Amino acid sequence: MPSHILIADDDPHIREVIAFALEKAGMVTQAVADGAAALRAFEKQEPRLVVLDVGMPEMDGLEVCRLIRRTSDVPILFLSARDEEIDRILGLEMGGDDYVTKPFSPRELVARVNVILRRARAPAEPAPAPPLSHGKLSLDPAARTATFGERGVNLTAIEFAIVKSLLAKPAHVLNRAQLVEASHAASIHISARTIDSHVRNIRAKFLEAGSAEIVETVHGIGFRLGRCGG
Repeated sequence: MPSHILIADDDPHIREVIAFALEKAGMVTQAVADGAAALRAFEKQEPRLVVLDVGMPEMDGLEVCRLIRRTSDVPILFLSARDEEIDRILGLEMGGDDYVTKPFSPRELVARVNVILRRARAPAEPAPAPPLSHGKLSLDPAARTATFGERGVNLTAIEFAIVKSLLAKPAHVLNRAQLVEASHAASIHISARTIDSHVRNIRAKFLEAGSAEIVETVHGIGFRLGRCGG
């Protein structure tokens, strides 16, 4: 089935150019002239992607995006006559997937639409990791929460990644490079020289929760999960 694309722009020439380019690429388009019409069209049939002009009168593209995002994660590509960084950032933070400045190349716009559609069709991310536990220590990776016994422990993202990697292999000793690699896998970037500082912070937080030594140092090698029984 060809992808259905909704185009909203108050300039009839731009609507025509975009529709022609997208239809030439095998897509089906519906073009409207303002934000209110875009919302009505969206409610009748949710498209595969929305092309939104930021500067439409009465209801601009940012407001349309905000209202769409209440109910849908449909991809949105913004168009704007302004090349202001703050506008691009605002559009992306409000839920836009890409931002194209006028005047634009129709070929580039089609390429960007195709990239967004491919990304939207990508396989779903794997199910979140199940909770981990050892003794009184429990971690829930999906909720990003840590508890020791009945007490919650407020860990930073880096600290959580370190504890999670140790808890995943409680009998193993992990060196600093392995802990850095584990943090990178969680999209967090730290250096090996800061690992010891993070471990000290982890120990202090779990000590307040009642754990005498949550992380054990193996001198000359690295760290492993310590006593989790209190």
